[in-house]
Amino acid sequence: MINDAEGLLRKHGLQVTAQRLAVLEAISARPHSTADELADDVRGRIGSVSRQAVYDALGMLAEKGVVRRIQPAGSAARYEDRVGDNHHHLVCRTCGRMDDVDCAVGAAPCLTAADDWSYEIDEAEVIYWGRCPDCLAATPGSTGD
Repeated sequence: MINDAEGLLRKHGLQVTAQRLAVLEAISARPHSTADELADDVRGRIGSVSRQAVYDALGMLAEKGVVRRIQPAGSAARYEDRVGDNHHHLVCRTCGRMDDVDCAVGAAPCLTAADDWSYEIDEAEVIYWGRCPDCLAATPGSTGD
């Protein structure tokens, strides 16, 4: 949750605009949303704004490290405001729900590559796939456990 969106933008050298503030508020209220979902939320907050303007704002915010862009295989990119802790994600194969899960082991990058090829590894991106509790409960014959 972003407490001081204006300060956060300034800290990253970004101009404070109504669009960027609305995008940050939308991401904070609905993490793991797609750009299209966020564009709809932003329009609800500030009125008329082009989808491209929202895409541009998301691109800049992700580039500056203000938000994180995640793109699970076969899915549109999603955005969240939880940055800098190298957490991972759970994704439901049935409904697409996405949830955060903390680092698997210790601090970033949380995992050790079998061979780092002399790279300096500072982040590991892990996506766990499965079915969420709601989808499990809705499956006939499933115990939901």
